[in-house]
Amino acid sequence: MRLNKLIITSLFLVTGFFYYAQNGVTILDSIKSNNIMRKFRLYVPNSYTGQAVPLVLNLHGYTSNSAQQQPYSNFMPIADTAKFLMVCPDGKAPFGQQYWNAGFGGTENDVLFMSDLIDSLNLNYNIDLNRVYSCGMSNGGIMSYYLACNLPNRIAAIASVTGSMLNVWSTCAPTRPFPVMEIHGTNDNTVPYNGDGTFAPIDSVIKKWKNHNNCTFTIPINVPNISTTDNSTATQTIFTSGVSGGATVELFKVTGGSHSWPGALPVIANTNQDFNASVEIWRFFRQYNLAQFLPGLGFNENSLKNNIKVYPNPATEKINVEGVAEMSLKVTDLFGKTIISESTANTVDVSSLNTGIYFLNVKSGNEQSVVKFIKD
Repeated sequence: MRLNKLIITSLFLVTGFFYYAQNGVTILDSIKSNNIMRKFRLYVPNSYTGQAVPLVLNLHGYTSNSAQQQPYSNFMPIADTAKFLMVCPDGKAPFGQQYWNAGFGGTENDVLFMSDLIDSLNLNYNIDLNRVYSCGMSNGGIMSYYLACNLPNRIAAIASVTGSMLNVWSTCAPTRPFPVMEIHGTNDNTVPYNGDGTFAPIDSVIKKWKNHNNCTFTIPINVPNISTTDNSTATQTIFTSGVSGGATVELFKVTGGSHSWPGALPVIANTNQDFNASVEIWRFFRQYNLAQFLPGLGFNENSLKNNIKVYPNPATEKINVEGVAEMSLKVTDLFGKTIISESTANTVDVSSLNTGIYFLNVKSGNEQSVVKFIKD
């Protein structure tokens, strides 16, 4: 796995590798995974301060790409206010069309790619590893289910829009409860709601995850038909175990809905406008973290933050860290780029840095803290 970042710093460049969108910045980047270069687009909101934030994987559909998926799903305004990073990776195209190998029998190891991508982003940004989620459109939704089955120790929850599970899904059995959301139209002719020879029926997929999560209670919720011209209506159903903190299953069934992302623009065929899929996905994701289901996993920031002392701040030559015996230190800039990395020292030489604002990342064992400092 190797990070291969290219940033063009012109703030006015729209067609290049780096451009401002909404209230944040989109960076085109790539890593090497399984000896293959893999591309992705990362959205960093201006609200990112270096503190640990969630990460949302947003996966495109078959024949699509990250450049189309990012504006189509339009998570950017949500990320701006909710303070999370969003990454839109690109699938490979061995047969001429980009796709995700979610058990189709190809040679692409997209599960490894997603795991490597999380690791790479965490090296350059402060990712809350307890709160990494995956969602996607069509094949991207199918891949999100595949990650639930094959990467449950890294992905806290998934959401699928117009996706399903392959009919070879009987071996999928995560060792923990797993929160799942499905959003699907009954008039979807690409991934049929009632299934076909390749894709499992949506009701069967929901039943599988209900049983897996021991969901015995059903809560129907009315979705007001606020758009009378979209040729569709929606119903929401929540399946729960009734246990606080348990993993729920949610279904948005869009009667008359097509193979499209509800709330998205431009409107494609019968795109439901009664609710916004991206808003509902984040509302669902934010309830969950890995520590709920895998105690002891992830980083604990609060205890380390209370124990360490970082000085001087502002700094001109060196920054000292006291309070823990063993630690690793990393200095990043406002965009999360690593400037200095120290593996064992408790002092960082910052004399070569330009004047400005930076972040000091302190890790000790399974704990992590980030301190903003000023270089004079």
